[in-house]
Amino acid sequence: MTSTLEAIHVSNSALPVIDISGLSSSSLTNRQAVAERLRAACIDNGFFYIVSHGVPAALMDDVFAETKRFFDFSAEVKSAVDKSRSFCQRGFEPMRAQTLEEGAPPDLKESFYIGPELSLDDPRVVARRFNHGPNLWPPDMPTFRPVMDAYFSTLLDLSRKLMRGLALALRVDEEYFADYCTNAHATLRLLHYPPQPANAAPGEKGAGAHSDFGGITLLLQDEAGGLQVQGKSANEWIHATPIVGAFVVNLGDMIARWTNDRFRSTVHRVVNSSGRERYSVPFFFSGNPEQKVECLPSCLASGERPKYPPTTVEGHLKEMYRRTYK
Repeated sequence: MTSTLEAIHVSNSALPVIDISGLSSSSLTNRQAVAERLRAACIDNGFFYIVSHGVPAALMDDVFAETKRFFDFSAEVKSAVDKSRSFCQRGFEPMRAQTLEEGAPPDLKESFYIGPELSLDDPRVVARRFNHGPNLWPPDMPTFRPVMDAYFSTLLDLSRKLMRGLALALRVDEEYFADYCTNAHATLRLLHYPPQPANAAPGEKGAGAHSDFGGITLLLQDEAGGLQVQGKSANEWIHATPIVGAFVVNLGDMIARWTNDRFRSTVHRVVNSSGRERYSVPFFFSGNPEQKVECLPSCLASGERPKYPPTTVEGHLKEMYRRTYK
């Protein structure tokens, strides 16, 4: 009998590999050529790889090195920066603290949350805006913060570039998402998955089946694999095989909402059947918390009505967190 946690191995063409260097071109024609490839991927299943993205390989290696070093610490050391000590969802989250798939056991992973660094006297922090505040930084790791700060800044720039590409892909002005990308909120999450246990509880896995909350996700994954993307049917799962130097990019629920589901936010999960530790680093780009999110008129067919009521980025994210952190 086939395990419900198995996935099919397919060629990388099932998840397109897109060279995005053209998005930095001074030629609109070159930028539009990349945008058309993005459009096809976003309509198909909202998952794709990007290469020629400009993020230095050395920086990516440093991020993994610091991530592994942190999770190798004892539980006592990690608890010093536990997320319970933060009022803005920052810091360490222990194993099985989140349940992404309703009805399934808690996720078999531990993580560390990093967001934009804001001082306690920042007006947004004083007002206790959702997820705004200072980070918790682990002690005795002098290179951890510089590496993560550099990576966070680099991924913010890359996210803005991709949003300009998505605007062209939606056939709207290239700067349509400029306000959304101003004062943008994002979350860098370091993840450690132990090997899938042989005696796992029914339905237990590294990360339960879910779609991402926000705008776009840029995933840096190691060579262990384990990311599975739902195919055309609910029972079909496809391996997102790691490609060295590439990011896996997927759309979140907010983009699906903005486009009346024309651009897809696809369900995915993690099953670490590699037999070894797995590390991955997703960067969740959520955008300006005050940005209004409502259906793009260009995404409505004649006579079609929006599927979702208008909201804001902050309102949408609050609802998503309520669902997974009951």
